[in-house]
Amino acid sequence: MQQTQEELKKVLALLQIEKEADLEYYRQKVLNASLEDRKKEGLCWHPVILTGQRYSMGEKLIVKVTRQTDTKKPHVFQSGKIVSLFSSHNPQKHSVSGVVNEVRSNMMTITLNVDELPDWVNEGSMGIDLLFDDMSYREMEKALKKVIEAQEGRLSDLREILLGHGTAHFSHQPPTHVPTLNASQNEALHRVMEAEEVAIVHGPPGTGKTTTLVQAIVQTVSHEKQVLVCAPSNAAVDLLTEKLTEEGLQVVRIGHPARVTDTNLSKTIDAQIANHDYYKDLKKLRHKAEEYRELGLKYKRKFGREEREQRKLLLSEASKMRSEADQLEYYIVADIFSKADVVTSTLVGSANSLIKGFRFRTVFIDEAAQALEGSSWIPLLKSERVIFAGDHCQLPPTIKSYEAAQQGLSETLFEKCIQRKKAAGNPVDTMLQTQYRMHEKIMNFSSRYFYQNALQADSSVREATLSPDQPPLTFIDTAGCGFTEKTESESLSTYNEEEGQLMLKHLDDLIRDLGVDTFQQQQLSVGIISPYKAQVRLLTERYESFEYIQQIKEQITIDSVDAFQGRERDIIYISLVRSNEKGDIGFLSDIRRMNVAMTRAKKKLVIFGDSATLGSHRFYDEFLDYIQEVEAYQSAFELIYQ
Repeated sequence: MQQTQEELKKVLALLQIEKEADLEYYRQKVLNASLEDRKKEGLCWHPVILTGQRYSMGEKLIVKVTRQTDTKKPHVFQSGKIVSLFSSHNPQKHSVSGVVNEVRSNMMTITLNVDELPDWVNEGSMGIDLLFDDMSYREMEKALKKVIEAQEGRLSDLREILLGHGTAHFSHQPPTHVPTLNASQNEALHRVMEAEEVAIVHGPPGTGKTTTLVQAIVQTVSHEKQVLVCAPSNAAVDLLTEKLTEEGLQVVRIGHPARVTDTNLSKTIDAQIANHDYYKDLKKLRHKAEEYRELGLKYKRKFGREEREQRKLLLSEASKMRSEADQLEYYIVADIFSKADVVTSTLVGSANSLIKGFRFRTVFIDEAAQALEGSSWIPLLKSERVIFAGDHCQLPPTIKSYEAAQQGLSETLFEKCIQRKKAAGNPVDTMLQTQYRMHEKIMNFSSRYFYQNALQADSSVREATLSPDQPPLTFIDTAGCGFTEKTESESLSTYNEEEGQLMLKHLDDLIRDLGVDTFQQQQLSVGIISPYKAQVRLLTERYESFEYIQQIKEQITIDSVDAFQGRERDIIYISLVRSNEKGDIGFLSDIRRMNVAMTRAKKKLVIFGDSATLGSHRFYDEFLDYIQEVEAYQSAFELIYQ
């Protein structure tokens, strides 16, 4: 017990280092920076104009703003970020916070934390600033302290078992079989149903982890009244909410409506309250209470006894109506939750006051290998057992502090549990083994390096190519071509202009050879990936200047590796960028990111890189051997001089 408590105290200390690093970044880039510097860093849009407003299903005010200048500058805004809408006339007083719904090019939609637009929106020019949000840190710290302090009971037991100092138990039940699942998926499902404290669904790329997890939730709901389903990101929670709704389950989505996709808005607690039979009565009570309050406050300080009594009566009536409204809202919320089979939220969102005091027999945590340990403990405070799903061979959590990451903050609860239980001879995981995404030549290297060569390509994808004469895998070697990497002065990110240009030409030629009509009729999707943001920006700026790419640009996505986690495309191009005499590969040494990048393609994967720079690293050395083995090697010289 003492060993696990000390370990968690260290996690708590590292979390504090991470919080300080995050806050310091915010101080330097936002609080202490001028408006022009914030704009330069992509932390502020200014000026913006208001181009629309509406109310959401949950009656939240949503505004649409458009950026007027610096329209091609990169920025950090994305869905779910906390922001401030301000007037440059008086930014200290004239500002209101909100949450970003969506960002597209130079347009942003924001759910504001006010009932109506303030008058000052017409005074001076408006801007959008990024705000620092420490709520997630506060909730993680609270959860970790509760876990550390637990001396006995279920929480104490879970702590010891998950951290490798207790035995996980499994009951013996008849095999669980769902006809739509394959053998390893059904094995994982059976393991989930037998688990007393913990089970792990280990899902390598394309193996149907989400499908398996959804069926596990469906089966669990049939035995238990209600379950909690969480994930670190809103996108993952939304996907599960959608899939579970399709299975006929009644789902309540906890979270700010701005962070929820349009498809799932009707499942949010705000929308379900607004659609409840008694909501009109609640609205009337709130409105009447406000009317009485305003009438009472109209009385001035100098008035007689009769006016004083009248004011007292009005304010008393307002207070009474507010109390009645609170009680009615409590009833509506309780009624909604009582009918729910599943409650979904982010990990941090599971601390929401609406489900304070709730207890669940089971909590499911998807994408658990991307969650900071502190956040994984938050829903565990409400549960008796946990089912993790994820893959620790793919993307780790995002951590700003290098020091905290090096000292262990990057190791997740998922990773600790799966590895320590195996080492102790008490395995709790089942790895899914049949993948349904990619050609076996695209799959095989990842299977060998990360998954003990256990993955098998399903017959539906095993030999799927774009055409008989199009190989599924090609590595184009830029060694000796003089394609030297450069560093972007503002972001310090790396890019390689020549490599990017040649890669886009290769894609343009592919579209020409296969035919634009073929791409359009078959709706072939293309993903262009680079681990470096500067290269992503370069490719984004240049890809439309190519004749054939231009004709199918709606079918092309250009983004970072992180953004492609969980996504797939028919064709994937990867620009590795690094090319230098020192053999320095920097960011590329995070091989889990490369595992993600290399396993997004279904029918064709094309990788551009410099073998002389990459070959000093074991992972890339073995990959280059594999490329030779499957005859997928091509020199860039062949493309330059063809």
